[in-house]
Amino acid sequence: MKSQDLDTIFEQFNHLNALVIGDVMVDSYMWGEISRMSPEAPVPVVAVTKKENRPGGAANVALNIQALGANPILCSVIGNDHTGNQVIELLKQQNLPQHGIIQDNDRLTTVKTRVIAEGKHHLRVDEEIEIEISSVLQRKLISIVTKLLETEKIDVIIFEDYNKGVLTKFVIKTIIKLANSKEIPTVVDPKKKNFLSYKNCTLFKPNLKELNEGLSIDVNPGDKNSLFDGLEKLRSEIHFKNALITLSELGIAINDGKKSFVFPAYKRNILDVSGAGDTVLSVAALCLALNLSNKFIASLSNLSGGLVCEKVGVVPINKDRLYKEASIFID
Repeated sequence: MKSQDLDTIFEQFNHLNALVIGDVMVDSYMWGEISRMSPEAPVPVVAVTKKENRPGGAANVALNIQALGANPILCSVIGNDHTGNQVIELLKQQNLPQHGIIQDNDRLTTVKTRVIAEGKHHLRVDEEIEIEISSVLQRKLISIVTKLLETEKIDVIIFEDYNKGVLTKFVIKTIIKLANSKEIPTVVDPKKKNFLSYKNCTLFKPNLKELNEGLSIDVNPGDKNSLFDGLEKLRSEIHFKNALITLSELGIAINDGKKSFVFPAYKRNILDVSGAGDTVLSVAALCLALNLSNKFIASLSNLSGGLVCEKVGVVPINKDRLYKEASIFID
């Protein structure tokens, strides 16, 4: 691709507003070293040298949107607890707006604690509840989203679903209908529970595991006919405009109902796949907001997912490095 075209696209990212709706959590890290095995069980002993908390889940999508130069507005329900207060503080530290966040006394804020030693991810401990938010909170969340759509210039809406209860069938259906009435594109990162609830969205982005589980099928990603048949079945169930399927080491597939493309993954030094889906989603959403071609959306998203896998832990994309690689690899 010509450098001036990329320059225009990457500069246009800076003028976009993305509404990110979904499950917000804390990504907590314990970094350390392994010097021996435990005498109590056949497990390594990690001597912790550093602890760190980062915004996670939908908040990591917001960080990726921010890293790309756009303005994210985050909407979610978290607990009115110590961890929930940590979330608010982390958002403040990252200059992310908090006015779309609801804190509720009956919710437990999700924490994912990862133990990392010698550059490797050894253990994850999750503290969470997966109960759907109450009907009162659902309506409150929808009210906030409705007001934002009336008062802000929203270029794309992103649903980040981690099955923690914020995105219910009612919330999903209501917001997609509202977005479509205003001709705002919707981009979805689904999980199994609400997989078939995102009917009439603009871009649907499951990974291969989610595709197979959501439709109860067994797509062979190495067989294009099997993959394309799976995409057609997905389209018949959800009625989206575009599908973007991440295939791990095999790359990315995209389908618009007329054409399907598969883009092989670029060779990478993979250290940690955590958060790669968030990055792919964010890049695809901003490209969609600019009405770029499916081929470009898939190509840039494919590049971005591989780049963040070269870092340990959940980290947002580096815009400058993405631009540099795009200028080399994207036609």
